[in-house]
Parts: sequence; C-alpha cells; structure tokens
Amino acid sequence: MSLGDSYAAGQQATGPGEGHTTRNGFAYQVVDDAVANGYHLKLVNFGCAGATTASMLHDSGCAPRLLGPGAARYSQPQAAAAAAFLRSHRGQVALITVSIGGNDVTGCAAVANVVPCVAAALKVITKNLRTMLVRLRAAAGPSTVIVGTTYPDIFLGKAVSGRPSDLRLAKLSALGFRSLINPTLKAAYAAVDGKFADVTAATGGYVPLRRTTTLAPYGRIPVAVAKVCRLTYFCQYGDIHPRTDGYGIIARLVVNALPRR
Repeated sequence: MSLGDSYAAGQQATGPGEGHTTRNGFAYQVVDDAVANGYHLKLVNFGCAGATTASMLHDSGCAPRLLGPGAARYSQPQAAAAAAFLRSHRGQVALITVSIGGNDVTGCAAVANVVPCVAAALKVITKNLRTMLVRLRAAAGPSTVIVGTTYPDIFLGKAVSGRPSDLRLAKLSALGFRSLINPTLKAAYAAVDGKFADVTAATGGYVPLRRTTTLAPYGRIPVAVAKVCRLTYFCQYGDIHPRTDGYGIIARLVVNALPRR
C-alpha cells in the first residue's frame, strides 16, 4: 500500500510546470524489485499529488488527475480510506509505504527566515504524522511492515545558478534535512515500530559541498548538486520530482527494509 503525496503517486515532469503521475514512481518499482526478496505484491495506491500531513487527515478524496495510475478513487480523507482498506484486508497487506511531509515545508524556501519556518512546520508534521501512523498501525496489525520515506534534497539544485542567495539556501537545506527534517520523520515512524528510508543520504544529499565534479551544462558544481540534477528534474525544469532512476533508488531502499523470505 502506498500513501502520501506526489512521490507516492509517481509524479514526473514533462516540461517546465508540466507533468503527470506515472508508473515509474517508486511504489510501482517496489512491486517488481521485491520479487527478488521473495515478495509477490500487488500495489494499492492511495497517494495523492499535493498532499500534506493535514490533508491526509482532513481533506476528502483526491482529484483523479492527482492519483497514481491505476489507483481507485476514494471519497474519505486519504488516511481514513487507507485505514478502512487495511481493516477489511487485515493480514493481507505486507507493506505500507508513506511519503509525506515535503509539501508541509516546501514553502519555507521562499521566506527570509528559513530555519524558524521549518521548525514550526515540523511541529505540525509531528502531530499529524503520529496521529495518522497510530491509526494505520492499529488497522494493519503488528506484522505489517511500515516504511516511511524522506526526499532528495532538491534545494541543492539551487546552487547551479551561482547566486550567493541560492548557494546559501542550498547549504541551509542540507543542514535542515540532516538535522531537522529527517530526524523528525525517523522518530515518528519508529514510534509505531516502522522503518525509515533516508532518501536524502542515498541520493548524495550529505556529501560536503566542497567536493565538486563537472556536469554539463553547469560546469564545475558540488557532487551533491550534480546528483540532484541527475536524479531529479529540479535543475532542468525547477521540478521537485525524481526521474525514473531517482525513484528507483527509493524503491530499493524500501525493498531492503523488508525481511528476507
């Protein structure tokens, strides 16, 4: 079962300000990748592009264009619809993935005082995510694996502009993911015996910015920035979503969190 935002639904860009959900998303790739670990899964996708921790709890339904390919429509809030499915299929769901929180903090990139903004957003994320995860764990039962995912640090891609303000934001984002965002998410999943996939680390987000490489057409840039450019559409289109290879990294992290059979 896939829950959450546009990452959960498999959103990809097709141009500046354009895109749609695809079967290249990590939840779809998990189904194929998990076979090697002895799992033969069928995806039930509740992910909704644009979702926040609050909307998952309180907003009814999801517009069809925001759902992942093949996903069934639902009229309840996403978390409630997922919990209802889990109760009616108790013991049949081996894995739940949750990708949420990004849209709660994205707006902080546009404010002058980024750190206080992120800190305030994390208080909301903690409250809402824990409420939702407790309900999901109760509905699923103790044996279902819950894996929470975080995100590539796409704001590192700002550094390709060469502007001092963008480089400052890139540095702050790296600190924010490592010291604020990811520890908060990890603690929320651990509270319900869930696992946490550090996508930021796996996509190079913690590589010191002093380490550089060459990437066309940007020239000499930090390795961490180059990885964001290769794995997401941020440098090309200003879009926060992963390319297929980027989603593949998330899928492998999720599959690696499953017990071997």
